[in-house]
Amino acid sequence: MRFCCGNVRSRFDRSDFAPEGAGISMLVPIRRFSRQGSSAVLEFLLLGGIYLADWRHYVIPSKVPYLLAVAWISLRLRQLRWRDVGFRLYRNWPTTLAIGVAAGLAIELLELLCTQPLLVRMTGQMPDLSAFNRVAGNVQWLAISLALTWTLFAFGEELIFRGYLMDRVAGLLGRTRLGWTVALFLASVLFGLSHFQQGITGVSENFLDGLILGALYWRLGGNLAVPIIAHGVTDTVDFLLLFFHRYPGPH
Repeated sequence: MRFCCGNVRSRFDRSDFAPEGAGISMLVPIRRFSRQGSSAVLEFLLLGGIYLADWRHYVIPSKVPYLLAVAWISLRLRQLRWRDVGFRLYRNWPTTLAIGVAAGLAIELLELLCTQPLLVRMTGQMPDLSAFNRVAGNVQWLAISLALTWTLFAFGEELIFRGYLMDRVAGLLGRTRLGWTVALFLASVLFGLSHFQQGITGVSENFLDGLILGALYWRLGGNLAVPIIAHGVTDTVDFLLLFFHRYPGPH
């Protein structure tokens, strides 16, 4: 769209007597936005359908691959790659790992020491992690859970909620500060709702975690590698605590 606007400006600069050409040029960004808006509506309807199917327990085994497929098709149709929405290192490997690990540990400490106790006091419920009970003391299930953590959960969810959804909404809203703020909020709400099986406390926790992961993505210039590592670290710590029977509360 900037390219088209640049053409309009240059035409006006070159001549004051080309209203038809200028008018056509001015319509290009409008038409382009209309096409993007129409395709975005279709994409969001598909996402909503996947969520509805998941809530009704029709999705097997996880909704993440289906959401990822919608995101990938959207990027392909817009001639974008995952790299274009942030799937790359932040400066270099040491910097990416250092920030990602530090952010992941900080998120986990904030959750276990601050936000979770506060939410439990407000709701009277611990997050429902009964689906992971088999991890406790079971090396095989711990290994399976950690493998899923770094594929479906960390890698897949960050590509979907930050790389695709946040970037898509921000792009539709002109990539202004307000646009990114709205995108951050919406993506975090959907991220929280994705964990509805964990109850109101789990949904709220993941909404707050989504805000932090999304803020990392936004403030690091749209970088996905750091949130992926941070997400993986938080989930890894959770599973290790479950394995050693050290996760707070009864399960």
